[in-house]
Amino acid sequence: MSKVAHIKVQEKDEGLRLDRWFQQTYPYLTFGKLQKLLRTGQIRLDGKRVKTNVRLETGQTIRIPPLKDEGGQKRPEKFVNNAHVEEIQNLILHEDDELMVLNKPSGLAVQGGSKTSRHIDGMLASFEFKGERPKLVHRLDRDTSGLLLIAKSRRAASKLGAVFRTRSARKIYWALTHGVPRPHQGEISTFLKKQPGPMGEIVKVVGQGEPGAQHSYSYYSVVEQAGQKLAWVSLKPVTGRTHQLRVHMAELGTPIIGDPKYLKLEPDQKIEGLANKLHLHARRLVIPHPKGGTLDLTAPLPDHMQESWLHLGLDPLRYDEQANDPQ
Repeated sequence: MSKVAHIKVQEKDEGLRLDRWFQQTYPYLTFGKLQKLLRTGQIRLDGKRVKTNVRLETGQTIRIPPLKDEGGQKRPEKFVNNAHVEEIQNLILHEDDELMVLNKPSGLAVQGGSKTSRHIDGMLASFEFKGERPKLVHRLDRDTSGLLLIAKSRRAASKLGAVFRTRSARKIYWALTHGVPRPHQGEISTFLKKQPGPMGEIVKVVGQGEPGAQHSYSYYSVVEQAGQKLAWVSLKPVTGRTHQLRVHMAELGTPIIGDPKYLKLEPDQKIEGLANKLHLHARRLVIPHPKGGTLDLTAPLPDHMQESWLHLGLDPLRYDEQANDPQ
């Protein structure tokens, strides 16, 4: 580039951080060089000095000084892992021009972390829709199964992210608990805080005002009992804290079956015939669609939960129709 340019932010770049926009548009521009250009006012947004972490809005103007590709670098060719593409495609419950909804299996991580190299976010790197990489809109714990929303563009991710931030998304989970919650319907309001534990990070209930504490709020309802030891419970999280439903059920004294962090059973308390896997499933998701109307989806139970329901004489098929779904 040999002269100053003024580029309008496109709708597809809505919500993107400025440094990420430069990384994608001018891959040869180093982060250090970008910071220097911003610090000296050579790069501006709508005529104002800004920092690298500012998020773009459609219609804004980016002032770009002459830039030289000193290294002659080119964008690396995109690597497509066909096995990842096939695996993600096998999980799709719904797809349209704006988004995909997956039925995530238990045990598959959504994002990477320490000792986690295989995850959905990494698999999505092999996808591209109109030049854009799909983006996660929300998260599920590794061992939680069910509905996971993926945006196909930054614009869709921005709109759908706002839906979750404003709590306009309606989320319903199904769980099998050890013990029957009393009363059978209620709400749970606690403050939660992440803490290190012997099995990795855990979340504990703490007092209001404690540093790092976050408010959490959920509704619960018992759908059916299996004797006095187990209950099929429908859960509605209002907030979206880490491990929220798992901690809330444990706080009621009825932790979720198969939960390695919040369910501690003596040998004589264990229930025969149930898989030692987390029995928590993101069953239903109702959200406003980015292009109008409402998206209302239901995910069937994973195999280990279906087997437990069958073993206990519970019938999830009675509630396959959304209109009759217990909530």
